[in-house]
Amino acid sequence: MKFVVNLDLCESYGICAFTTPDQFELRDDGQLVFRDEAESEYVSPDLDPDAARGAQTAADACPLQAIRMVS
Repeated sequence: MKFVVNLDLCESYGICAFTTPDQFELRDDGQLVFRDEAESEYVSPDLDPDAARGAQTAADACPLQAIRMVS
C-alpha cells in the first residue's frame, strides 16, 4: 500500500500531521514537506501494514479528501 497526496486539493490544514506525524510533516511555513518533492501529486514509498493504517487514518481525517490509499 501507498498513499497519494493531491497537492492541488491540499490546503495545508495539517490534520494529517497531527494524526500521523511520523508520515506527514509540515514545514516552518505550514506547508507539507511533500511540496518540496512534488508539484501536484506526491506518492509515498510502499508502506508496511502499521504505516498503512496510520496513513488511512490521515486520509479519513483530511477534510478535503486530498489523501487516498493505493495498492
